[in-house]
Amino acid sequence: MIDINEYLENFSLDKNNSFFGDKIKTRIEYYQYNGQSIPKYINEYWTSKQRQSNSIHEISYRACFKSQLPRFFIELLTNENDIVYDPFSGRGTTALEAALLNRRFIANDINPLSEILLKPRVQPPQLNEIIKRLEEIDFNIEIEPDIDLTMFYHERTLKEILALRDYLKIRKLFNNEDYIDEWIRMVATNRLTGHSKGFFSVFTLPPNQAVTQNSQIKINEKRNQVPEYRNVKEIIISKSKDLLKDVNEKLRSRLWNIKESAQFVNCDAGLTNIIESDTVTLTVTSPPFLDIVQYANDNWLRCWFNNLNVETISNGIEMSKTEQTWNIFIAKVFNQLFRVTKNNGYVAFEVGEVRNGKVKLDENVVKIGINSGLKCIGILINEQIFTKTSNIWGVSNNDKGTNTNRIVIFKK
Repeated sequence: MIDINEYLENFSLDKNNSFFGDKIKTRIEYYQYNGQSIPKYINEYWTSKQRQSNSIHEISYRACFKSQLPRFFIELLTNENDIVYDPFSGRGTTALEAALLNRRFIANDINPLSEILLKPRVQPPQLNEIIKRLEEIDFNIEIEPDIDLTMFYHERTLKEILALRDYLKIRKLFNNEDYIDEWIRMVATNRLTGHSKGFFSVFTLPPNQAVTQNSQIKINEKRNQVPEYRNVKEIIISKSKDLLKDVNEKLRSRLWNIKESAQFVNCDAGLTNIIESDTVTLTVTSPPFLDIVQYANDNWLRCWFNNLNVETISNGIEMSKTEQTWNIFIAKVFNQLFRVTKNNGYVAFEVGEVRNGKVKLDENVVKIGINSGLKCIGILINEQIFTKTSNIWGVSNNDKGTNTNRIVIFKK
């Protein structure tokens, strides 16, 4: 059995994967809590150059971590066929990486968009199946829009989006939606707005959420732009090619096999009684931070396209305004994590420093996790050391915590 403390203490990247000529020695600091010395292991445990992500990860979503983060813990702390869990699944990075590594997974998120974005990528169709299905859809039918989206889309593009939305709505209503339809839905949802010609919309930022209609009007005026025609079918095919680039037949078969045992849950992360106790080997997750990201509001256009009620979703998502309310919510989550984690299982809980480092949520999580009954192994701080090039572009704000991952590790 691995001694994780010793591993983190002595960890160093191979110099061929590092930005540096020599290996980096781990720095260790200590945080004192209730008579315990909790080690903080500070190093560059993974880098943007280390093991590039599989292409199927590459969809836009607000506030998601890179796949190298869950991969580090999955490879270190689990074996094939173990169950990996994420109670705040988002775009599904942890679950998808688990499947790519031949682990089973449970993915929970109170936002139903999460399953829409994840499920099709663990049952990927063939490209020719996608093209054939798109050819069968009538993109020229006349449908009146229920909201004004002319600030985002050319008239013809909007017509095609409405036709696709209607097709998917009817397929789902009559239980005819299959894995190919679900893939097309996922890609279209991801291509609604963005900053390049690979999206349906005129230029807008950021590419992983939709600004309000009024904000987009101002962007158009400032940039002196009007929406130009974008071919919806061609964009879906192009993005599908990109996503499937690294998916060969062996991997496709593995993903489909893992999907058969996968559990997709759509509920409050503190109320997950549907998940069986003592079954999870590893949890890797990142919760909503203190009123930083309004997840449902950022996804209002995605909800519209998928006929989801954004207000209902928004009311259900926990967005804590204070440390106290955040701590209460996270304590409920940890009570569930303790229940579902098997003996000798682990929890890797990623948080950030917020409000310019004045609030260190990792230290809050240490207390909450210990109070739930888990043993705190330590805090891993993956500190990105930037190159000269990135410093030229002003990327040098490690001191604010925005370019570090802070993961509190627990064991049951």
